[in-house]
Amino acid sequence: MVQDYAAEGKSLSRVDGKVIFIEGAVPGDIVDIRLSKNKSDWAEGQAIQIKTPSPTRVTPFCSHFGVCGGCQWQMLPYEQQLVYKQKQVTDNLQRIGRISLPSISPIIGADATTGYRNKMEYTFATRKFIPADEFQQMKAAGLSWESQPGAAGFHVRGFFDRVVEIDTCYLQEEPTNQLRKAAARFAIEEGLPFYDIKQHQGWLRNMLVRNTTTGELMVNLVFGYEDAGARKKLLDQLLHDFPQITTLLYTINTKKNDSLYDLDPKVYHGKGYIIETLEDFRFKISPKSFFQTNTRQAEKLYKVTRDFAELDGSQVVYDLYCGTGSIGIFVSKGAQKVVGVEAVADAIADAKENAQLNGLAHTAFFTGDVIDICDDAFFTTHGQPDVVITDPPRAGMHEKLVKKLLDIAAPTVVYVSCNPATQARDLGLLDEKYRVEKIQPVDMFPHTLHIENVVQLKLKDQ
Repeated sequence: MVQDYAAEGKSLSRVDGKVIFIEGAVPGDIVDIRLSKNKSDWAEGQAIQIKTPSPTRVTPFCSHFGVCGGCQWQMLPYEQQLVYKQKQVTDNLQRIGRISLPSISPIIGADATTGYRNKMEYTFATRKFIPADEFQQMKAAGLSWESQPGAAGFHVRGFFDRVVEIDTCYLQEEPTNQLRKAAARFAIEEGLPFYDIKQHQGWLRNMLVRNTTTGELMVNLVFGYEDAGARKKLLDQLLHDFPQITTLLYTINTKKNDSLYDLDPKVYHGKGYIIETLEDFRFKISPKSFFQTNTRQAEKLYKVTRDFAELDGSQVVYDLYCGTGSIGIFVSKGAQKVVGVEAVADAIADAKENAQLNGLAHTAFFTGDVIDICDDAFFTTHGQPDVVITDPPRAGMHEKLVKKLLDIAAPTVVYVSCNPATQARDLGLLDEKYRVEKIQPVDMFPHTLHIENVVQLKLKDQ
């Protein structure tokens, strides 16, 4: 029997003293598993047959669940997902951090558990993923998977060159699925090839769809090569069939990878960006901008961050890993000054534009590594921080930055994390000077294993 939940979406069982981490199972299941790793005191495996399902199981609402890797927990009711996410935060902070902790506040769940994403990236590929049972049927019938048509959907977890053909994804509101299907149908009818990632050839490659709570809709079509006639025909057809598109762009990507950071999307229709709001703040989102993927939960996350900063109008706030400035701007009304630092130059350009869009003259954003920028001269010019907000990537903060924070010794630090394990590691290092005062988990992505966590730290000598 599967006995408990473990990190990264796995469950665990204990057999003769050995801990077995299991994918595809939930606590309460009785399952057969196939081991992929088998060490002396632990093992990993995949559930291949559920003998007796857990009483907490529910029927997944998506027909692609278990094949597409986008959602891992649709077989659990949302309330149970929140229980396990709360446990994930607690276990990580206690086991890895090994520091004195206050009680952890109950997780803030999402009001909407479907249609909550404001950004989706679809892939068009010649190599369609065939599930094992379907593959065996094809093999018995003498059919080759290579003869199958391409796919429009998502990469399969663990397969860089395989894409799941998606009928309906429930993570973003329509017309996201109709847009993807319309583009795929056009290419097939016109005899234009989907992209082959192994051969690095093909025309229709990716589609980025971004929407907003204000009703704006951005679509960016990515092509493997330029075919001006076909491109114009497809883009015109999308504009005709989907009049709700406010900004339509296209990008020619002849590289061997899908990243857009070094490419130049071209505006075909509209202003080239969309505007999103958080409370009464406005944010310009261009096709390459980073913005929190769940707008309404981002608002809750930022409210927690602002509350933990305890601003009264007199503080200088430093926003580290500030990205496009969304957190710094969101807390700006309570700050005397906001100073944002980010290594990505394009993000800083967006941050400055967003500050200007909101008429915030008391904000300043700088490109560079925090470790290099934040020296005595910088503090003399911009002010010693009273509050530091840090929102690092999943890898957490570099150890040099942790040491820098200990040197800066701001009275309050608010640590926003998308990975409680690396956050716990960093909190252990910060324990030299800081004590943890408040902890608030926030669920940004229902039906996935991901969890955000906000921690307030205070200097111990306060």
